[in-house]
Amino acid sequence: MIPAVVYAIPAFVLLVVVEALSYRFLPDDDERGYELRDTVTSMSMGAGSQVIGLPWKAVTVLVYAAAFTVAPWQLSSSSPWTWLLLFLADDLAYYVFHRAHHRVRVLWAGHVVHHSSVRFNLSTALRQSWTPMTTLPFWLPLALLGIPPWMILLQQSVSLVYQFFLHTERVDKLWRPVEWLFNTPSHHRAHHGSNNVYLDRNYGGILILWDRLLRTFEPEGERVVYGLTKNIDTHNPLRVAFHEYAATWRDVRSAANWRDRAGHLLGPPGWTPASR
Repeated sequence: MIPAVVYAIPAFVLLVVVEALSYRFLPDDDERGYELRDTVTSMSMGAGSQVIGLPWKAVTVLVYAAAFTVAPWQLSSSSPWTWLLLFLADDLAYYVFHRAHHRVRVLWAGHVVHHSSVRFNLSTALRQSWTPMTTLPFWLPLALLGIPPWMILLQQSVSLVYQFFLHTERVDKLWRPVEWLFNTPSHHRAHHGSNNVYLDRNYGGILILWDRLLRTFEPEGERVVYGLTKNIDTHNPLRVAFHEYAATWRDVRSAANWRDRAGHLLGPPGWTPASR
């Protein structure tokens, strides 16, 4: 099964070009816009993620299908209630997945790719991890709820397409009811900020509701500084993809005991033993 998001890739590339041209002809001194090497890196990461992700998707389908067959019931795709359940369950699964990938270092090692650019534009949305294997457990409960696997994959693609449009500085804050309920470019700009006030905030996919309920919401206020707290200063796709895995391994290898090794793997990014 080819994920539906693959069919949107030509539109994504076209919109990146359109946005880049908008900076050329309608520049804004408050927005960072595009830089060629940064954009090429983002596109390279996106292409690599698709090459790796397609065969992995086949494994995912098999696992979801196995879970679906042992579910205590199997929900009908013709029922609007199934689709509503899917929408909410998928968005909650994304929130849990996203939060875990910011708070557990071995998971962050893959997700850090998406935050590694010091710019924020539509090409940033394409800067994706080359290690998609960590996503599977977070959506497995949906199949165990009896939601057909093809519906899960379709909703994942819908969510990813929606989130593509969040990666822009060209859209200001929207109508207040929209900002209250949905994830918006403003909320996602804050999520990509390396400012202390924005760290580990706004994990939502389509909805911002889970962040509000679970107290991880932060509105965009002070000017956002994009990138990492310690930027990697490279456009090499291999380094972008794997630099944090290498750093994690160095810390694990040099740790004094197994407790510290576990801390480096399972603790939040930046965790250090209490003795240091």
